[in-house]
Amino acid sequence: MKYKTKAKGIAVLEDGTVFHGLSAGILGTSTGEICFNTGMTGYQEIYTDPSYYGQIMVCATAHIGNYGIEEEEIESDSIKIAGLICKRFSDGFSRPRAEGSLQDYFEAHNIVAITDVDTRALVRHIRDKGAMNVIISSVEFDIDKLKQQLSQVPSMQGLELSSKVSIKEAYCMGDENAANKVAVMDYGTKKNIVRCLNERGVYCKVFPMDTPAEEVLSWKPDGIMLSNGPGDPAAMKPQIEEVRKLVDSNTPTFGICLGHQLLSLACDLKTIKMHNGHRGINHPVINHKTGKGEVTSQNHGFVVDAASVESSTLVELTHSHLNDDTVAGIEHKSKPAFSVQYHPESSPGPNDSRYLFDDFVKLIEDHKN
Repeated sequence: MKYKTKAKGIAVLEDGTVFHGLSAGILGTSTGEICFNTGMTGYQEIYTDPSYYGQIMVCATAHIGNYGIEEEEIESDSIKIAGLICKRFSDGFSRPRAEGSLQDYFEAHNIVAITDVDTRALVRHIRDKGAMNVIISSVEFDIDKLKQQLSQVPSMQGLELSSKVSIKEAYCMGDENAANKVAVMDYGTKKNIVRCLNERGVYCKVFPMDTPAEEVLSWKPDGIMLSNGPGDPAAMKPQIEEVRKLVDSNTPTFGICLGHQLLSLACDLKTIKMHNGHRGINHPVINHKTGKGEVTSQNHGFVVDAASVESSTLVELTHSHLNDDTVAGIEHKSKPAFSVQYHPESSPGPNDSRYLFDDFVKLIEDHKN
């Protein structure tokens, strides 16, 4: 049923906490793991990021929808969040080049949203209590019924979700006569990862997440990109084995976010679920090789276990998150492979880390020589 007026809205958390508000998007009910993003801009890129599949997003910034939507500012073919909670949801928009309102966009993609919520209190609650499941509704207000429905929602830990967002058929992007070609493993890749490679003169072929390593390598790529994506990396055992084969082939490999975690697991490291994750566009990271700091875009609820990196004979730590000293990047000691936990392609966010794509291209060219 389509949204017409500001009906009531309700959010019930797994721990029983209830928040009241008004409805936006379509009238309905949705469930997922609650998370919050601290970015002040870039909501359209965030909502279409496949890494957020299965999550109810809380936007920490007060105004959402105020600059509308534009077709170019998408990171996948559809909205991937399971729902939205925000403080102020703008039906109108002021940007001249916008093609429509966020309300129309949500209606087109059947997204339930709850607005006029005290998101400051909600974010503080999640920060203290940690990630948990939530149910939001603008049609059902019986808390006992909502709790019963919420109890059926699986935990994000142990959940494989890449298969829900990965492509089914391979496709190519870029100049097929380019000097370098890269196989992109699509675990939920953002469009800007491929764009950043194309901008550096790289021809890309994007493969479904369940493509065997042998098939990928038969294309004779000069490099392998392991993309971002949703869910628990430890639940992707078949993909971990295929990544291990890709790394063993000595093909230059670059992993981003989930791709970083899969590379780490393929190198016998461990991943753990975080208390509430890193999601925003101002996360500080230190590059241990250069000594330089980077302001980064991040979106992850799992992280590589630091103790397993310290004890590893296969990889070394290259980047650390300056807020909590978590692992933000690794490099293989004997194979041409490296990865980062954050998003160098940004969208949204700063461009401090775009140099990593240049490093990847240089690694490919050096490996050829």
